[in-house]
Formats: sequence, structure tokens, C-alpha cells
Amino acid sequence: MLMTDMPKAASRVAEALNNRERITVWSDYDCDGIPGGTLMHDFLKKVGANFTNYIPHRHLEGYGVNSAGVETLAKEGTTLIITVDSGITDVEAVARANELGIDVIVTDHHLPQEQLPPAYAILNPNAREEETYPYRSLCGSGVAWKLVCAVLAHGFTGRELIPEGWEKWLLDMVGLATIADMVPLTGENRVLTKYGLLVMRKSPRLGLQKLCKVARVNQRFITEDDVGFMIAPRINAASRMGNPRDAFQLLTITSEDEAEELAKLLESVNRSRRAAAGAITKAVHAKLERARETEHDVPSVIVLGDPDWRPGLLGLVASGISDEYSRPVFLWGREGNEALKGSCRGGPDKVHVVELMQAAEEGTFLGFGGHAAAGGFSVAPDAVFDLPSRLVGALARMEHGENNEERYADLLLTPESVTTTLLKSFDQLAPFGMGNPKPTVALSNVLIERMAWFGKSSEHLRVHIAREGGAPVEAIAFFARRDLGKAPDSLSPGRRVSVLVYVELDQFTKGQPVRLRLLSIQ
Repeated sequence: MLMTDMPKAASRVAEALNNRERITVWSDYDCDGIPGGTLMHDFLKKVGANFTNYIPHRHLEGYGVNSAGVETLAKEGTTLIITVDSGITDVEAVARANELGIDVIVTDHHLPQEQLPPAYAILNPNAREEETYPYRSLCGSGVAWKLVCAVLAHGFTGRELIPEGWEKWLLDMVGLATIADMVPLTGENRVLTKYGLLVMRKSPRLGLQKLCKVARVNQRFITEDDVGFMIAPRINAASRMGNPRDAFQLLTITSEDEAEELAKLLESVNRSRRAAAGAITKAVHAKLERARETEHDVPSVIVLGDPDWRPGLLGLVASGISDEYSRPVFLWGREGNEALKGSCRGGPDKVHVVELMQAAEEGTFLGFGGHAAAGGFSVAPDAVFDLPSRLVGALARMEHGENNEERYADLLLTPESVTTTLLKSFDQLAPFGMGNPKPTVALSNVLIERMAWFGKSSEHLRVHIAREGGAPVEAIAFFARRDLGKAPDSLSPGRRVSVLVYVELDQFTKGQPVRLRLLSIQ
């Protein structure tokens, strides 16, 4: 109830439930909006509400609340719209809802533009400087879950249908979204994610069970890495390559056969997504090589695009390129005949991309939004040619930290110290993610016993590091040449090296021994 507008919002939802008003949950189509829409669906279904879920189509409608969709909902009798992970920048659409007699409760976490939407209530810890909620880094699903908790505390007709503590079963969706949306895993987010993972491990949600199965994830031991690298990409693939409603239906379905069919569909769509994103990544690398040949360097902000690139895939590509080149990356494409749309990432230097876009000259963008690490934007076709120089200039005007090529370890250990006991001690610091990185371990002057390349294109590296009086410890680097540069080329059995690693559990080996994830080699 400390969140600005929360008492007002909870009262309005309770009123709608008491009066059997038509409620529409309007959620974003990514792996924050879809889990948030799912938990709102579960709550409203549990209390027998008159409601529907609306998820805009990424390619046909675009991000956020739009006036055309609002007009359709008005004709269907909606009198209350609750947004999830969207709405904070949709001034025109919310105003249109008001004209049609629809109240709008915005639940969001993105940064606002200069003007807030004229909503009945705005629940967003980042919307106002005078915000009274003590933690500002909740994801969209986290804010939506807070609304559910507030409504349950308020009371309404149907409240008796909710057992005490039932809302904690919704934490599987909050944990999923918090990890997937890359918000800081500190403070309250760390608590929500810790218990979200506990719920995921024993969740009766059929769609989650089937998704774990096709992704080869052991649900009983699911980790934040499983969510971030295996589960979330399959949910996001639904909107990037097809229909986001497929992912929503998977998470809300009660038929085992349908859940299995939808999980297989998302698995297939995700394979297509990887292939398409790989093709764009290859094209980006080719463009950057040409830039190096002609300009002898890569600019401080990488800005590239192609009308044939699908905007829904560009966030994935931008993330990889920004990590590889250690700088902000802006990639754009086109959906149909609309304006050019793109995604941006701040890179390892943690350049605040929203502030960077705000620092660009007036008229650079048609619109933009997001948070510190990631964002989206639209730009007029004739303005795209000046976009690189404008963003490079904006970055030069901003105060930001210098890139530090040195990497630091939390611990200096010997290979013999890498044990399950060590890993269990690290688990006390979990869950790990943005703002709470995994502990890094340095192993100095260790002996390579053997090594091998693996994968379809021999792109992954496996190194066995000798241990006195025992079997060697395995160290893995996926996409080794991309992440480790030229260092692997000089490796050979019998050589001594120093490495920086994460310690992790090998989920795919019998007995689940400890292994290392290679971060750097010297």
C-alpha cells in the first residue's frame, strides 16, 4: 500500500469485482508482460471475475496500449483496463479510453516520457520523483503481483474463494519475469526470485512442466540460468516469430495434451528464432568488418539497420554485439509499412540507453522507452541516416564510466578447492543476475590435461584442468572464440594458464558434478 496510487487502484479493482464489471488485462507480449498477464488471469479466474486478457500483436499492433484496441474493448463492454508491463507512455490511448468511459489502471516499471498518461491510477515505482514505494526496481510482473496482494488485502465479493497465502503460488510467474527482464536481482527482487524459483520447482502449472520437458530442464532443480537461457527465450520467441498468445495459452492451459502441443510449438518457433537471429548477427558482423576497413575503427555507438530485419529479433542480436564490442548498440528494422523500429543495449560499460536517447538532439526519434540496460525506439526513415552521428555525439556529451579491460576475481583458489561444498556455499548468495553477479574464481598457473572442441561447428570448448590426487575438473566455454577472443587458439595439453571462471553444477552429467564456466584465459 506504500506504492503511489495503490490504495486507489485496489479499491477500483474491488469495485469492479463487486459489480461484475468487464475487466481487461492488457499485457505486453514479452517474458515480463506474458507472465504478468498470466498471474492476473489466474487471480481473476480464481475469484470468478468477468474478464479477458488482451495481448497486442508485436508485428501488427506494436508495443503498448493503442487506441484501436481500446475502441474494440469498449464495444465489447470493458469498463476497466489493467495494463501489465506497459501503458506508462501511452498518453493518447489512455485518453481515448477515458473518452469511451473506460477506467485505466497502469501497472508498469518502464521510465515515463515528459507527460504521464491520464489514467485512473498509475502503479509504477519509476513514474514519479516523489514515489513513496521503497524499492524501485520491480519488473512489470512484480508490480502486477503487488496489485493482486493489495486487492486481496482490500476485500471484495469472492475474496472468500482465495485461501490464505494462495497468492504465493503466483510467484512462479513473478520469478520467471524478474529473471527474464534483466532487472537487478537485489533487494525485493532477490526475495521474489528466490521464492519464485522454489514455486517453479514444484509448480503444478502444466505449461511450465511441458516447457521444461522440451527445453531439457529438470523442473525439480530449475535455476535462474535455466530460466534465463532456456525457458524465457522460448516464451519470447512466440511474439518474435509468431503469436504471443501461444505462450500465454501455454502458461494458463489446463489440458495436458494441449499444453504438450503448445510446448512443442514454442520449441519449434524458438529454433526458427535462433536461425533468424543468427543470420542477422552474421550480417551485423559483416557490416562492422566493412566499417573497420573503411574507417579503421568501430564507432563508440554501433548503429546499424536493414529494412528486412525483423525488429522483434534485434534485442537478442544487440545484446550479443554490445557484449562483444563493449559499447552501446542500436539496431533497427521494419515491420510492414510502419516506421523503422529497433532495440538497443547499453553494453558492459552500463551506458544508460534511455538517458542516451534523451541526450540525442530533438527530433532524432519518433519515440523511445525502456530502462537503463535495454530499450526500444522508432525513427523516421529519413532520420535514420543521421542516427549514428547523433548518438555518438550524445554519448560524448554524457558522463559515463571509462571502459575497464581488467577483470577481477572474488576468490583465488586451487583446482582442488572446486567442490560441491564450495558450490553450496555460493548458493547462499543466489539467485544471481543483474546487480548480483555470480562469484568469480581465479585459478592461477593451472595445468591443461586435455582439451577438445565440440558442437555442430566446433564452436564450443571443453578443457580439463588437472587436480592433484583426483580426476581433472572440466571447464566449458560456449561460443569460445566469440567470448574468449584469440586466447583458445594458443591452448594445448601440457600448457599452464591462469583462468577466470564461474563454478556451476553440471545438470547433464550423471551425479551432477561441479564444472567451471570459462570467462577469461591468460
